[in-house]
Amino acid sequence: MKAVVLKAFGDIDQLEIKDIPVPTIGEDEVLIKTKAISINPVDYKIRKGIGWAPELLAYDPIILGWDVSGIVEAVGAKVEQFQIGDEVFGMVNFTGHGKAYAEYVAAPAAHLAKKPQNISHEEAAASTLAALTAWQAFNSYGKLRPNDKTLIHAASGGVGHFAVQIAKHLGAYVIGTSSAKNKNFVLGLGADEHIDYKLVKFEEVLSDLDFVLDAISGDNFAKSIQVLKPFGTIIGLPSGYKADDEIAARAKHLHASFYMKVYSSGEDMQHIAGLLEREIIKPYIYKIYALSEIKEAHQQIESGTTVGKIVIRI
Repeated sequence: MKAVVLKAFGDIDQLEIKDIPVPTIGEDEVLIKTKAISINPVDYKIRKGIGWAPELLAYDPIILGWDVSGIVEAVGAKVEQFQIGDEVFGMVNFTGHGKAYAEYVAAPAAHLAKKPQNISHEEAAASTLAALTAWQAFNSYGKLRPNDKTLIHAASGGVGHFAVQIAKHLGAYVIGTSSAKNKNFVLGLGADEHIDYKLVKFEEVLSDLDFVLDAISGDNFAKSIQVLKPFGTIIGLPSGYKADDEIAARAKHLHASFYMKVYSSGEDMQHIAGLLEREIIKPYIYKIYALSEIKEAHQQIESGTTVGKIVIRI
């Protein structure tokens, strides 16, 4: 099969398409014939050797990717929920060696859900890591309640555009930040208000918020703490925060997750599948690439200008 192998940590030229054997599966796994994958900012960060990337050095070859949608071709002896021919999708083995940049993927059955009939494989692949992050932020790491006044940073991005839709479904009042050019996109997702982060300092116009989802972190995290009411909730994605942020959060008695790590969960994927099936959420695909264009796809996601999701059709 064809797969994208990471030769060494570094730039996009370290990504190489090679022919390698189809993976074997364990008794709790299924073999997926890949139809589509999607990529996320974590992909290029791991490619560069950032964060937990060194853990992958134990594997040869290293194959990036965690988001997959495809058709079950083989089933492990202990797998009961899927059978050959099922269309499935999920975020597999995160954090770990997902190996989704390939024509076939060996995936734990416990990380998957059946793909809804009303969406394509491309849409399904787009609705995995990013959608799971938003879902888990509001239902696991934090508990978003109806009427919670909620600020979602980077609302036009992969996680952000799902977060707006899921938060509205849960009954929140949503304020989304993005650049001015994406204002209509963010409002079209259901956001009640939009803030142009380039022109407006959100910390000067907002206060007494119940919930903040911060995909930016750094100084943004500290400013977000300022706009929360006491006992509010702030969830930060793994982009770095300062020690002073923890002190400030404790002073306001906040429920704070400084370094949220999304985790693989077939149960949560079933929730996502239900939302997709009922058209409560919909992925926005910025561009679809071929596997041979994986370097260009990495360049795009690394640019920080992607609206919604990047998908690779296999």
